[in-house]
Amino acid sequence: MENIYKPDLAEVKEIIDETADTRTLRLQFKDPEVHKAFSFKAGQFGEYSVFGEGECTFCIASPPTRMEYIECTFKLVGKVTNALRKLNVGDTIGLRGPYGNSFPLEQMKGKNIVFISGGIGLAPVRCITWNVLDLRNEFKDITIVYGARRVEDLVYKNELEQWKAMKDVKTYITVDPGGETPDWKGEVGFVPSIVEKVAPSGENSIAIICGPPIMIKFTMPVLQKLGFKEENIITTLENRMKCGLGKCGRCNVGNVYVCKDGPVFNYTQMKALPDEY
Repeated sequence: MENIYKPDLAEVKEIIDETADTRTLRLQFKDPEVHKAFSFKAGQFGEYSVFGEGECTFCIASPPTRMEYIECTFKLVGKVTNALRKLNVGDTIGLRGPYGNSFPLEQMKGKNIVFISGGIGLAPVRCITWNVLDLRNEFKDITIVYGARRVEDLVYKNELEQWKAMKDVKTYITVDPGGETPDWKGEVGFVPSIVEKVAPSGENSIAIICGPPIMIKFTMPVLQKLGFKEENIITTLENRMKCGLGKCGRCNVGNVYVCKDGPVFNYTQMKALPDEY
């Protein structure tokens, strides 16, 4: 029988330091046939392993419209991410997946899309953002709101500039009060307040949101006030996911397994999760 835990081998092709503690690895499968056969949808995740150290769960941060490589972005928080950070270009890691459900791209077509994210929560939102931008003619207005605690905490800085330069995309980058620098030209304020200031209409619109729980908690009421329907407010979770297959039970929330039933949920589904979550 096939070993469902066996990863494919991927080579580190490029390393990009996003912040002092956040890094992006650009990967390519070592077997050309595996690379050719691999496909995924925006919102799905992978299991990334350093042999002898273990594996971590991250979203696939690059879009399915750009399959020359696969990217993952991670923050230095523990044993495996520390091992990932020690990798050099040319090193080999394990990658298995894709797992989980995805953002409802077909449902999003023909609608206004609002992308809202904070901190490293931009990684999964970046994937669906580029997916949508690469199919730009199939969507109406696009608004991007992204924030971090400080200017130095902003990830994908070059891409943020690309989005700001797009004439058919409204992009707002913000930092928390006190996190700005003397030359900062973006917004200053918490993400929920910037969303309220920008005030995108909820009419024929879908909002994609990911970031710290406190940011999501205070942004949800703002979106509802702006007329977004609960089923059109969509987020993605990485709640204690470990095996990716619903076997270990670590991501179990009530009767939901985040790795199998998610990680993408709309607000209606989120409200049905246990209160303690």
